[in-house]
Amino acid sequence: MSQVLFGPRLGKEGQLRIGCSATIFDKAREKVLLTQRADNGRWCLPGGAMEAGESAAEACAREVWEETGLEVRVKRLIGVYSNPDQLVMYPNGDKIFMVVLSFEAEIIAGELGLSHETTAFGYFSPQEMEKMPMHGEHKSRVQDALLGGELFMK
Repeated sequence: MSQVLFGPRLGKEGQLRIGCSATIFDKAREKVLLTQRADNGRWCLPGGAMEAGESAAEACAREVWEETGLEVRVKRLIGVYSNPDQLVMYPNGDKIFMVVLSFEAEIIAGELGLSHETTAFGYFSPQEMEKMPMHGEHKSRVQDALLGGELFMK
């Protein structure tokens, strides 16, 4: 299970990794698709690390497919997120400093399901998320997505 550590400029100790996450709204734009992580039980937006040779939009769509079975089209960039005081430690010893591109995406095909990375899924309102164990800063990414057109840099 990965562990997230916090401390002044702790991110300096990690390797830089770019990730993507997808905010997928229900038809009423009141709830957002979340998955429950198999590694730590926390709820999050579907997403993961970008691979060399793919665009950010391709990485986002691939990660959503791998985690949910849904094919998506990336609609817009919501924000770019990084925290210089955060370091992710993996069981294999990797230390990672994450920069995450958060996108709004829409479902174009597929059937929502589980993967080896997820144990549950559902659509949840921001109010419901307040009572859920959320992964990292995913709740603030959802709030930013709900605000609309502005690009956020955090």
